[in-house]
Amino acid sequence: MKNIIKISTLFLFCTVFKAQQTEVSVVKYEDLEKRIQQEKDKLLVVNFWSTTCVPCVKELPHFMEVNNKYADNEKYKMILVSLDRLADQERVLKFIKNKNLTAEVLLLHDIKRMNTWIPRFEKDWDGNIPVTLFYKNGSKIHFNDGEMSKEDLEKEIKENLQ
Repeated sequence: MKNIIKISTLFLFCTVFKAQQTEVSVVKYEDLEKRIQQEKDKLLVVNFWSTTCVPCVKELPHFMEVNNKYADNEKYKMILVSLDRLADQERVLKFIKNKNLTAEVLLLHDIKRMNTWIPRFEKDWDGNIPVTLFYKNGSKIHFNDGEMSKEDLEKEIKENLQ
């Protein structure tokens, strides 16, 4: 009987652990590029951030407030791209839950090639975060380098969500 309880407990733990792992997808640059193109019929807001970046963490509540406001609009989508290390995936998952992040979160595991993919997103991006990119009809329409206020985020969305 003790063995059955141990096996059941282990199975339950593994099931819960596995479920938590599926909450954030780990992607390479090419996967993210394809993902952005899949949303070409929407105004897409893509925010690059990290759990260790103070300005990133500071702006996320505003991003979630705005995301919740527009979440029901079929022409709108927000994706949060974490630049945390793959080894910190559990911390990212806990952060998502603790901060109640409602936007889709992807973990970009492609740090070794960052000097290749950063300029492909934006030639003027120096690699600092937070950075927010706006896409409409699959084309980049706005690049925001640094922390973005709730008002500026909402203004950009309102101007382009038509």
